[in-house]
Amino acid sequence: MEQEQIDLLKQQLQQQEKRAALGVLSAGIAHEVQNPLNFVINFSKMSEKLLQDLADIVQDNEDRLPEEDREDVEDIIESLKTNLAKIAEHGERAVSVVQSILMMSRGKENEFLPADVCKIVKEYVWMSYHALRANYKDFNIAIHEHYQEGLPLMMVIPQDLSRAVLNVMNNACYAVWKKKQTAGDDYQPEVTVSVKVENGNLVISFADNGEGMSEEVKQRIYENFFTTKPIGQGTGLGMGITRDIIENKHGGTMSFESVEGEGATFTFTLPIRK
Repeated sequence: MEQEQIDLLKQQLQQQEKRAALGVLSAGIAHEVQNPLNFVINFSKMSEKLLQDLADIVQDNEDRLPEEDREDVEDIIESLKTNLAKIAEHGERAVSVVQSILMMSRGKENEFLPADVCKIVKEYVWMSYHALRANYKDFNIAIHEHYQEGLPLMMVIPQDLSRAVLNVMNNACYAVWKKKQTAGDDYQPEVTVSVKVENGNLVISFADNGEGMSEEVKQRIYENFFTTKPIGQGTGLGMGITRDIIENKHGGTMSFESVEGEGATFTFTLPIRK
């Protein structure tokens, strides 16, 4: 093995070690954040009930208040209800993110569990988006989501499926961001995500209008340590790991279509386990 390849391998492994350490740290932070989030949500719900009690008292005594004051009080109560609902909504969203982090850090290897696949996909699609936003300040894309309604819980390995979603979504986001650097002002980066049941299988797809792949990239995409990203930004392991998760662990298939300069679509097709 040439020295250049050895140096690259060392860099890749060092990055993997850093990510593993970050995973442990993230799990610890998630545990610490969970309790204050619970307080935020619980107190917002308690406050909402107290506010309703206050509204009932005002209504019972509305004849004692001047009309102008009564209208002001009613407006304030409605505004507070709206604010509390937003606090609860975003608190629940934060809890969901924390639970996703914990799932990835402590999930049992190869354990199939009943899971809401649409929820997993949505969570990690947006986690990828916000991660890229944190790294690239000018990063912004339109994400179109299509989740089939009424899907039952499905038997999957949640921690592995979430990792597969994250890997593919990260690549899609990077592809549209990179194209945006050279495309004209008319270019609008987009990623379309879909989850549905088709022909007895669970089908998850990610389509982007990014830079697409050359024939060489298509041939080498699953090759370990092959990456089109600059050193330090990609390990070249993600797609191989993703295919292993989908095909070997879940018994499904992973496929892709791409036109260079126009975009790419990746599809997971998983058998539905009873």
